[in-house]
Amino acid sequence: MTAVSPSLARRGRVMMRWPRFVRTPQGVVGLAMLAFVLLVAFVGPLIAPHSIEEPIGAPGQSPGAGALLGTDFLGRDVLSRVLHGGVSVLGLSITATVLTYIVGITVGLIAGYSRSLVDPLLMRFVDLMLSFPALLLLLVLVTGAGSGVGILILGVVLVMFPGVARIVRTSTLEASVKGYVEAAVMRGERPSAILTREILPNIISFVLADVGIRFSAAIIFIASLNYLSLGLKPPAADWALMIAENREILSSNVWGVLAPAIMLGLLTISVNLLGDAYARTLGRSRGRA
Repeated sequence: MTAVSPSLARRGRVMMRWPRFVRTPQGVVGLAMLAFVLLVAFVGPLIAPHSIEEPIGAPGQSPGAGALLGTDFLGRDVLSRVLHGGVSVLGLSITATVLTYIVGITVGLIAGYSRSLVDPLLMRFVDLMLSFPALLLLLVLVTGAGSGVGILILGVVLVMFPGVARIVRTSTLEASVKGYVEAAVMRGERPSAILTREILPNIISFVLADVGIRFSAAIIFIASLNYLSLGLKPPAADWALMIAENREILSSNVWGVLAPAIMLGLLTISVNLLGDAYARTLGRSRGRA
């Protein structure tokens, strides 16, 4: 029998711990891109060469020795602002996505398991929210309630949770007639315990299959509002806000727009690749079950 070295065995165990969807070609590419974006977002502020608020040269200056990506419309260092601009995008998008799933899962579980008037009432509200164009609803909310981080996140959650709620309700309706749920009912368990201990753990993997789409949508909505100056305000360093601010110097220094646009594109594509890889892997696993 051929002996296996301890180092190879350890590496094999580490590889086995990676989720299967990450080991697919899509997963590998998506994870590499996401790792790069996260590195820029969280390590970037520590290595930024200049202040994000102080001008270092003439507005719209081309890349040079003192500014590798040139200067923006106020003469600030583009590279430094790009290195600082990812934290707001990621923080707001992650917060909005997490809250979306909390609200959507709660509404969907209650509606799907309820056998009373609660189900049609909740779902009519969900259908009403789905009937509004998403961006129009966001613009009306932000314009009427005022801009700010809290209003921005609330608007994104209101736009996205109905889709999650419908998925959860459908999955809950299917799971509520399974034997393990009926057994829990026969044992006299409370509805809250049945929802959290029996139904939710068995549907959560399918509910989260579209998390990549939801997260990408949150990025797009937040970036769109920041681009329209209805979210974060100057002098905040934000990739979407940078694109809006530097349009006027596009002809003199394209990197003021191109660099943040590339980072937003990499973030969105990486999340979509990972989400698609997870959904495909989950589909194959369900097909073999």
